[in-house]
Amino acid sequence: MNVELIVLCDAATEYQGKLNILGTFDAIWARSIPAVHPLCAVALRLRFSKIEEGAHAIKINIIDEDGKSVIKPLETNVNVQFQEAVLTSVAVNMILNIQGLKFPKYGVYSIDLAIDGRHEASLPLYVNQAPGQKGNN
Repeated sequence: MNVELIVLCDAATEYQGKLNILGTFDAIWARSIPAVHPLCAVALRLRFSKIEEGAHAIKINIIDEDGKSVIKPLETNVNVQFQEAVLTSVAVNMILNIQGLKFPKYGVYSIDLAIDGRHEASLPLYVNQAPGQKGNN
């Protein structure tokens, strides 16, 4: 299995095997804490080999600098199937939408991807105080 893409974005769609991504980002600028990001998505493109055919558990966890989860982990499953004998690998696109993502403090967060219980990738997410804003740390 290979993680071809993991990205935090404003929105994503999948159409006929194509992953469409809008507005990737790694920082949020907040006027006060707690900061709430109303809507975003984690988009994934995973490639599986023929030997990996079958069910796989996908888990996304967003944690703070102390390793504490910000939201309940997002969990889903994917069942990898090969339709043609010629194929040696297959790509799977996944979109996990997140509403009302709440950050209790400024700092560095991590978006962690685990597949079948094994850590595969991480993205940093910086929650920064907006310029000109004071207090509410």
